[in-house]
Amino acid sequence: MSRTLFQRVAMGLLPFVLAACATTGGAQNTPTREDGRARLAKAEAMFAERCKKSGEFIHRTAENVEGIFLMKLRPKEINYGDQFKMDDPYGRDFGGEAYIRSFLRGFFEANYKKPDVPRPSSPPHVAYRYVEALEPKDGKRYRYTGRIDEPWRYDSSYSKTYRRFVLDKVPAPGPMPRYGVTYDDISTREEREYWIASSSLKVIDLQTNEVMAERIGYMMDRGQGDRGGGRSPWLFAADNACPEFAPRHGSTAQPLQTENFVEKVLRPVTEK
Repeated sequence: MSRTLFQRVAMGLLPFVLAACATTGGAQNTPTREDGRARLAKAEAMFAERCKKSGEFIHRTAENVEGIFLMKLRPKEINYGDQFKMDDPYGRDFGGEAYIRSFLRGFFEANYKKPDVPRPSSPPHVAYRYVEALEPKDGKRYRYTGRIDEPWRYDSSYSKTYRRFVLDKVPAPGPMPRYGVTYDDISTREEREYWIASSSLKVIDLQTNEVMAERIGYMMDRGQGDRGGGRSPWLFAADNACPEFAPRHGSTAQPLQTENFVEKVLRPVTEK
């Protein structure tokens, strides 16, 4: 075949090749509405199956606990939509030092309880006299305590109604507290493919290595990662969780969730 004839044949076939590529490429890269419905149906079926294993499992409790050891701290940053970051989106709570504060006596009163308003019967939020944790920077164990400060007493520029919770930190004295609290992201790759996050929160007797209680939780983003309108997939996933977050629903109820569960297991000493 001459070069000229070959070029004519090739040019004649080009439109058909391009049309075929456009057809197959579009089918692979642009999900149809039916594909989206099928994907959500599979995600919901998977989520429903996981929820059968969820719940709070309390095997033993302890009374008159003064302090606890936080075996793992929460990150400061919130994971709004990193699909495969294994940082336990279900268990999201306060981050950094605020997570430590949430376990200390006085934190709830200073930040949530209004004056002269009775505390809700559940959860009690009595909290603990002290918390200990390892400092990531130096690997040493520190003890944290909290107090309510009223700056108007020494600075007239403050209102007499203003109070703030102050965190005090010193090197931990003596042995480690008997009871520890830790969490893990137990999601599988398949679960994360369908925007399902799974979580384990444990209370452990550090003297015996006994798991006294565990909460297993799951949540799923029904939007399957949609970010339209500035949407945050993991925050929306909290609206579809098992167990549900309480006493409120959704992501606004995630802060304090760890202390809520731990206090059911490790009942704080009540006398001052």
